[in-house]
Formats: sequence, C-alpha cells, structure tokens
Amino acid sequence: MQKFFTLSDLNVKRKRVLVRVGMDMPIDKEGNITNDKRIIEGLPTIKYLLGHDAKQVIILNHMGRPKNKTDSNLNHDKLAKKLSQYLGVKVAKIDDCIDVKLPNEKTLLLENVRFHPEETENNEEFAKKLADLGDIFVNDAFSVSHREQASITGIPKFLQSCAGLLLEKELRVMGKAMENPDKPFVAILGGVKISDKIKVIENLLAKVDKMLIGGAMIFTFFKAQGKDIGTSKVENDCIDLAKKLLKNKKIMLPVDVVVADKFDANANSKVADIDGIEDGWIGLDIGPETIKSYKEILKNAKTIVWNGPMGVFEFDKFANGTREIAKFLSALKAVTIIGGGDSAAAVEKFGYADKLTHVSTGGGASLEFFEGKKLPGIAALEESYKRFR
Repeated sequence: MQKFFTLSDLNVKRKRVLVRVGMDMPIDKEGNITNDKRIIEGLPTIKYLLGHDAKQVIILNHMGRPKNKTDSNLNHDKLAKKLSQYLGVKVAKIDDCIDVKLPNEKTLLLENVRFHPEETENNEEFAKKLADLGDIFVNDAFSVSHREQASITGIPKFLQSCAGLLLEKELRVMGKAMENPDKPFVAILGGVKISDKIKVIENLLAKVDKMLIGGAMIFTFFKAQGKDIGTSKVENDCIDLAKKLLKNKKIMLPVDVVVADKFDANANSKVADIDGIEDGWIGLDIGPETIKSYKEILKNAKTIVWNGPMGVFEFDKFANGTREIAKFLSALKAVTIIGGGDSAAAVEKFGYADKLTHVSTGGGASLEFFEGKKLPGIAALEESYKRFR
C-alpha cells in the first residue's frame, strides 16, 4: 500500500509552498490558451494553500516542449493572467524558475521549467535550486508523474513533500478501480495500435469481467482471425500476439464497422459487416450493431474504465461510436473513469465530461497507471515520506 503525505498531513501556515501543477495546455499560433480544463482542475490545491495561510504559493509548471528560452509562445505570461482571473488574486509572473529573487507577493508563477534542459534530464543540481525556493513541496501534476524529471522526482529529495488534491483524487479513484472495483468491471479500449496498449490489455484482462475493443486496433485482431480488412490499419508484427489474446473470452470485438473509401472527413462511407469489408475500403468507426451490443454489456457494469476512442472521432462522420458510448456512460449509475488523452478530449468535445465519475488529466500517466506501473512521481513522494516523516 502506497504511503505518502497528503495536504491535510502538513501544516502550511507561514510556509513557502512550492507546488508543481500540470497546466500544460493546448495553445494557438499566437500562444493563446485554447482550453482551460487543466487550469480549473489545478485550482483547488492552490486555493487550499492560500486558504490555509501559506506564506507564499510558488507555482511550478511546464508547457510544451520548448527548444530554448526564446520559444516565446510557451512562456507563462498568459497562464499568469488566466490564474489571476480564476483565483481572484494577483499572480505575479517570475521571469525564470531558478536563481531568482522572489518578490513578496503571496502567489507567484515561475517561468516554464522546460526552458531549462536540466528539467527533462532530471538534473539533481537543478532540482536542488528549485527546492531552495520553498519550505514544502506539493506535487499536483498527475499528468507528468510518469516522468523522471527534476520538478517531479528531484525536488522531493530535498523537501518534505506531499500529494496535492488533484493528484490524490486521481490515485484514489483510479486506484480503487484497479485494486478493489465494484463488479461487474468492464474495460473499453480503443486507439490505433495493440502495441501501444499491450501492457494495459494484459493487466486489465486479469481484473475485468469484459473488455470491449474499438479503434483501429480491431483490424489487427480481425486479420489474426483471417478476415479481410480492406485498407484498414494493421500491425502485421502483432498478429501472433492478437491470436494469443483472443484465446481470452473476456475480449469482445465489433460485429460491424463504418468503412470509408479514403481517410478523409468527407469520404464516402457505409456500414459493413466484419466479414464484408471490401478491397479499397478502410474502417474508421465501430458500427451500429456493435454500439448496441456494447451498450448491452455496459448497462449492468458497476465500474467502467475507458481508454482510447472507438473511431476517428475528429471527423464528425466517424465520431458516432465514440459519441454514443460517451453518451451512454454519462447516464449510467456506474463508476465511470476516462483514462486521459484522446478519450478525455472526446468526452469533453461531446459535452459529457461533467457527467462522468472521473476524467483523468493524464494521458501517458493514466496509461502507465492502468499498466500497473508505479509512477516515478508517486515513488518520489513515498521516498520523501520515509525521509521527512
């Protein structure tokens, strides 16, 4: 059982608290933030610290993968303004994240930590310089906790550290699903490649009652069954693996698909039985009979974990499978957990995110969590607990 400090364990009064947030958000060409979701998710921890009279709240974050400090679209100027609006207090933007003299303002936002290559190199000296800015460290960045980086795994070596409210919630909700789910437990897995999801498939198969497969990965399974798949995507080097997985009767595959004459938003399309995919046609979504049969399985589930869309949901013509499953889950009384990445983007796009139990803020992090891996950021908090308790 993991053991680390949470916010309620530590007295932050009159302390300088360094809080690592996961506010890496999509931006347009001018550097304007186009989706505030990750800001909103990270606010409760910052508000908690301000409400519990921290001397200073010093916010650490990264955006994107900047080549160097001149990558101005990825600076934190606009994030500081957004945070000020949401918090109703002035958030002072600092022009670097190390070797700086901090002003007396209560809430500070340091510059993008990835402007320094030492961040992604997990440089210990860089982590020490970051740690020197605070008295306590809070990791609230679940979305980066699968990375061994200075601001995630380095700082806890030097400061008493704890999980923030968002990180704690992610681990609590997803941890229960993985360790002690209410049954029946159903997983929905989509996406393009079996190879990307193999560890998730294997780990979840040991826990779930049923696993519903969608996305382009279905065609590798169909090829393994000897079916014609037209020009649909396939991983030929995973066919033997697919044959092996199909011996597990928990795996459910589509019975029909929506095919197109080309990969295009406006392509000609039709519904095809899985034994009737013609040459020159590419599968881009699950079909109506599959949606019906998947809903039949899902309606009795008590816990549902979903990672990966059912089709090319970015094209309206091929979004129906993903949209219908999202809509159906939103009306269930089950615990419904969306594992970040494209699945999270899809349920948000279709307006169902608020009606689900939990939409993870981490794509890669949630994937590794479902694989059963110990995330480096969590391991660092556990080590810090042993060192500073």
